[in-house]
Amino acid sequence: MRTATLGDLEVSRIGLGAMGMSHGYTGSGSDDAESIRTIHRALELGVTLIDTAEIYGPYINEELVGKALQGRRDQVVLATKFGLVSHAGDGPWNVDSSPDNIRTAVEGSLKRLGTDHIDLYYQHRVDPGTPIEDTMGALADLVKQGKIRYIGLSEAWIDTVRRAHAVHPVTALQSEYSLWTRDQEEILPVLRELGIGLVAYSPLGKGFLTGALRTPADIEALDDSDFRKTSPRFIGENFQRNVRIADEVKAVADEAGATPAQVGLAWLLTKGDDIVPIPGTKRVSRVEENSGADAVTLTPAQIATLDALPVAEGGHHTDEQMQMIER
Repeated sequence: MRTATLGDLEVSRIGLGAMGMSHGYTGSGSDDAESIRTIHRALELGVTLIDTAEIYGPYINEELVGKALQGRRDQVVLATKFGLVSHAGDGPWNVDSSPDNIRTAVEGSLKRLGTDHIDLYYQHRVDPGTPIEDTMGALADLVKQGKIRYIGLSEAWIDTVRRAHAVHPVTALQSEYSLWTRDQEEILPVLRELGIGLVAYSPLGKGFLTGALRTPADIEALDDSDFRKTSPRFIGENFQRNVRIADEVKAVADEAGATPAQVGLAWLLTKGDDIVPIPGTKRVSRVEENSGADAVTLTPAQIATLDALPVAEGGHHTDEQMQMIER
């Protein structure tokens, strides 16, 4: 697989998001053995960037990734995130990027991941109660101590990115970016000015762009724990409109001799060598399919067709979740 550069950090052109192995989707946590095989197969295919977070589970996804990487740690650029668990007593899904919380969080992640350092450590969501300068100062101290190598942000916007980068270099911004979520194109010029890479999570629209979900009955069949059941893009009239986008992706895929997932990823790869999608999966077959996108070449006409697709109807998170996303 080709490589890309996030700041000074070299990674595979396509990474692997591990969240769904333990959290958030129908069947998450039901087959750890297959999830571990999926991570091992990803490494065989040249995938080096593995992404997790302490909130996934919480905690159990880091433990799973750590188990999978035993004896393979040196093959991986290991990324995890802090800041959606408050260790001062408030617990999970509470934004906390205070220096004290960071120092507690990193020790837990290191232990669960079975490593002495984290390659890329992200602030999961911007904490409005803690100045970003204080957060970055604490992270810079962890870099000096060798506990983390590079610093990332997630779903931060222009002012926060600039202020953070002024304290210590930010290596990557991880945010949702795909054929149906295009707002990152507004911040990309700033990232490139500062030499910051973009890691694209949900690059396949949480599976929607693959064409796997075709009818409201498909959504109804999902587990109640599956967050797509409450996602605005998967509900009601929005769902019906968004199916048309998936149909257009399928048409390009048929023409290109690829799968819709591969086309969605290949389109992202045309947007710059500093953009790295991290499609999530818990299945070996899917990681093989996704990794194959690195070899898909889209024609200028196909790229133009995909560029012209409308963005999805509905927010990419619930209103409550959007309160934690800077725009």
